Amino acid sequence: MSERILRNFINGEYVDANADSSFDVIDPATESSYASSPVSSAADVDTAFRAAADAFEGWGESTPAERQLALFRIADAMEARAEEFADLESQDTGKPRASLVADEILLSVDQIRFFAGAARNLDGKSAGEYMKDHTSFIRREPIGVIGQVTPWNYPLNMAVWKFAPAIAAGNTTVLKPSDTTPSSTLLLAEVAAEFLPKGVLNVITGDRTTGAAMIEHRIPQMVSITGSVRAGMEVARSAANDLKRVHLELGGKAPVIVFDDANIEAAVEGIGIAGYFNAGQDCTAATRVIVHEAIHDEFVAAMVAWARENAQTGTPDRDDILFGPVNNANQLERVSGIVDALPSHANIELGGHRQGSTGYFYEATIVSGLQQDDDAIQNEIFGPVITVQKFRDEAQALEWANGVQYGLASSVWTKDHSRAMRFAKHLDFGCVWINTHIPLVAEMPHGGFKHSGYGKDLSAYGFDDYTRIKHVMSYIG
Repeated sequence: MSERILRNFINGEYVDANADSSFDVIDPATESSYASSPVSSAADVDTAFRAAADAFEGWGESTPAERQLALFRIADAMEARAEEFADLESQDTGKPRASLVADEILLSVDQIRFFAGAARNLDGKSAGEYMKDHTSFIRREPIGVIGQVTPWNYPLNMAVWKFAPAIAAGNTTVLKPSDTTPSSTLLLAEVAAEFLPKGVLNVITGDRTTGAAMIEHRIPQMVSITGSVRAGMEVARSAANDLKRVHLELGGKAPVIVFDDANIEAAVEGIGIAGYFNAGQDCTAATRVIVHEAIHDEFVAAMVAWARENAQTGTPDRDDILFGPVNNANQLERVSGIVDALPSHANIELGGHRQGSTGYFYEATIVSGLQQDDDAIQNEIFGPVITVQKFRDEAQALEWANGVQYGLASSVWTKDHSRAMRFAKHLDFGCVWINTHIPLVAEMPHGGFKHSGYGKDLSAYGFDDYTRIKHVMSYIG
């Protein structure tokens, strides 16, 4: 029997859902149910959006200083309850508890504080007479009510990426976390309610039907989702029926190009951490490695040795693991299925199996010998599986790197500055790291091209995406 009954958070308080069904929230480390969450109905979605619309009448008129102060206070309260957030996040996701506060909770706090600062840094063209006898100036305004959907790989962090810029810009929002990881987002709404007017931030739980009802609802002027390419396409199609703005952060298949002049030891460690962190469940994970033929064998041997010593998985209460289980049974089945279906020319250098019989654990895995058109190269695995390809020259490395449907992130490992700059120009990805992979800072944008979606998270660019531009012209003659 589930320990807790989760409820929606609407108009500043927890409320019972008008739902005909619920789902169990499963601990991925034990496969046991520890909470029950409602599948919010279209009526619940309507209630939440109406609360957000009512709240926008006041919040949309708030000053940047008022919004900044509220966000600073939310960040402080979240920091004070960091351990509580970490407990919920670890249980929902299976992530190692020992490092969760430093790796993710405090990072989220910092990002809220960044957007608090952004609230008072609106910009636009300077006022002036661009036509004789007429003065023009720009107003940057909130869009209105926003519908937001977050994924299960970084539940709290992605909720912050959604709500903080929206609120900072003067919008109100209805946010739906993933059905497998709702707990920390509900706590976030509870904490924020102490400092925000009722209805500014609302959180509802549910499944795909709930998310579809959010996208189809007539109130929100913008919808934002972080999720799969399939989900992004469905959202874009649905939103087009009402000409809603759409903000999409979708999948990734990051190329990691290692040249023969790279520091192999540093590359192996950096790639190992960036590939296996969060069990590889990261759209920017360093899991598609493309290595120069001169060092390929040496690199693979070093990668295997490093992973054997450092890439351990286990229950989140252990402090000697790099990553925990994958998030849910469907994801474990997907990862296992891709590895089990590898073509005969692939070589499993390490791992390749589920670990244990309880919990969704999968071993750190390394695969070599794959070809460019293989499924494991072209599509996200989203698990602790690193593939290694062997390239001949710069042209082939660039062709293979760009030869996927995704365009989110990439990295180049080389001591040659000119080469690094050439690849930074020609790699068709929203982020290019050089001699590193996966660090993010609130001041810089995150977002991709092609099937990785459009729009930016973090940075002033992410803030701008939650505003609209109005031109005001006055006759002065």
